Amino acid sequence: MFTGLVQAIGRLEPLPQSLRVLWPQPAAGHSGLSLADLVLGDSVAVDGVCLTVRRFCTGGFEADVSPETLQRSTLGDRARLGGRVNLEPALRLADRLGGHLVSGHVDGLGRVQAIETVAGAWNLKLAWENPSMGRYICEKGSIAVNGISLTVASHQVAGASFSVAVIPHTWEQTTLQDLRCGEVVNLEADLLAKYVEGLLQRGDGDPPKSQDLSYSWLAENGWTT
Repeated sequence: MFTGLVQAIGRLEPLPQSLRVLWPQPAAGHSGLSLADLVLGDSVAVDGVCLTVRRFCTGGFEADVSPETLQRSTLGDRARLGGRVNLEPALRLADRLGGHLVSGHVDGLGRVQAIETVAGAWNLKLAWENPSMGRYICEKGSIAVNGISLTVASHQVAGASFSVAVIPHTWEQTTLQDLRCGEVVNLEADLLAKYVEGLLQRGDGDPPKSQDLSYSWLAENGWTT
């Protein structure tokens, strides 16, 4: 689990069936992500994609990537082009939740439609490649763009296209400044919205009453006869 607050900026190198994630030093202003903070098996969000540390190398680590991950994300293209990527280590239970709950499971790709400067900040206009994903978008809701927790400023056409406001700190400390119109990004919708949708769509009838749940717990723990 992540919070969408970038701790470092790195680069990708392609390997057979895996990726090498490298970063020389923490980005300015960050508390930093250090190799000393990681152990084998740790999770790291790489441009919003949860990867597992498989092996350490000089200046970074290697991680396996499945065909599913490459199909649903931009990591394959980023590795081939040597592009910069946002990095965030997994959230600790004692950490501040400064962004929003991010799972590191990309829901789909989006495309940058426009980049505007507004009173010293930036406004990004994005569109889902799959318009049906727009159902997860609501004004002032949360969205992860390349692993960055952002707030939806406005949306159009049932959320298929939307805009996010970016403050100078976020712009300077992430790869958002590298984006160009027409570029593809990783998008992860709000985790809570997806769970609520799943519960509503099950069609199992009415949910169990609270007293039924309490009775089940008591029975399982030997408190009933």
